[in-house]
Amino acid sequence: MLNILKNIFENNNVIEDKKDDNLEILCGLMVEAANSDGNIDTNEVNKITQTLIETFKEDKKEVTTILNKAIDNCNNSRSLFFYTSKINKAYSLDKKILLIQTLWEIVLSDGEIHDYESSLIRRLAGLLYISDVDSGNAKKKALDKIEGKP
Repeated sequence: MLNILKNIFENNNVIEDKKDDNLEILCGLMVEAANSDGNIDTNEVNKITQTLIETFKEDKKEVTTILNKAIDNCNNSRSLFFYTSKINKAYSLDKKILLIQTLWEIVLSDGEIHDYESSLIRRLAGLLYISDVDSGNAKKKALDKIEGKP
């Protein structure tokens, strides 16, 4: 009986750790996209925060903590493969497309698309096994959302 209870509590910790790992991966990837032009501005940080809370249903306090840590460590970034391999294991195709759309929204939040930013998202789409058509549709949805179109 004691072992059963112990296993239940250990499994709950694993679930919590996995949730935190997913948030760290999302923050790291979004900060990487925001920093691809060499600058992370407040519009981009606000967009990342808003997206993680509203779209990905993350806790505001946790988002703030982990996002600040990701921004502090953005110059010590991990490889894109590190992030995408974990995302490929954890997310469905629809969630990965939503992530690409979100990354486009973050990149577009400063009003410009730099070559580095579009190149990064193209590479990410490839590593996430998202077709060019789906990636293009995600970009169009992001543009429409930013321009206020339905």
